[in-house]
Amino acid sequence: MAQSIQGKIALITGGAVRIGRATALALAAEGTHIIVHYNRSGEDAEALAEELRSLGIRAWPLQADFSRREEYETLIERALETAGGLDILVNNASIFPRETLDSVTIESVMENLEVNAWTPFALGRAFASAVGRGAIVNLLDSRLDGYDWTHVGYFFSKQVLELMTRMMALKFAPSVTVNAVAPGLILPPPGEDESYIDKLIYTVPLKEHGQPEDIADAIVFLAKSRYCTGEVIYVDGGRHLVEYSRSTPPL
Repeated sequence: MAQSIQGKIALITGGAVRIGRATALALAAEGTHIIVHYNRSGEDAEALAEELRSLGIRAWPLQADFSRREEYETLIERALETAGGLDILVNNASIFPRETLDSVTIESVMENLEVNAWTPFALGRAFASAVGRGAIVNLLDSRLDGYDWTHVGYFFSKQVLELMTRMMALKFAPSVTVNAVAPGLILPPPGEDESYIDKLIYTVPLKEHGQPEDIADAIVFLAKSRYCTGEVIYVDGGRHLVEYSRSTPPL
């Protein structure tokens, strides 16, 4: 049986744009108040907060650079001070640099790990310690079942976050649930238009790409669930079942 999240407070990292923005609106539709974390998207965060307030939802933009330890290590504390409470943490923010096995460097791997894996873990650990109950939802990637040959450091980091999701679920039980959503073909990378993903629709069994709202719906489900923990929900039209299991290195 789903639990109500009306009146709860959610922190969404990278919440100002793209999937983060859709998640904020979906949670707001459930009556959840929203802390919109951002790094450089300050104007978008302020605009979203105003939109949420117009819907009768309390909303607070909150800045942190996840390449700076002193900023992400204090984010949960600052969120609690800003909103007066916290019930849901959505670890959505990530970086997505393009690199191959030939070009990836140790510096890039460490940067991806810090932003995409370590920071969600650090925030989750601080959430479990300071709040002590609630729900954490991490954003992974449907390529977990295969390979990403063109975003290698990012791919490494998401594999680590999947492992951390399972370990956190066990460690933080029974008071905090920890789950994940693995998006597939949803949005083109920054700088690309929709034709980028339209060309890949043939790889999806459902023969269409998804929308940010599809991911947001899964996040809302996990935030409301009282009996799911340690789970990964693939929202990718079945793509992980057929493409990545046969993925081979590019020539």
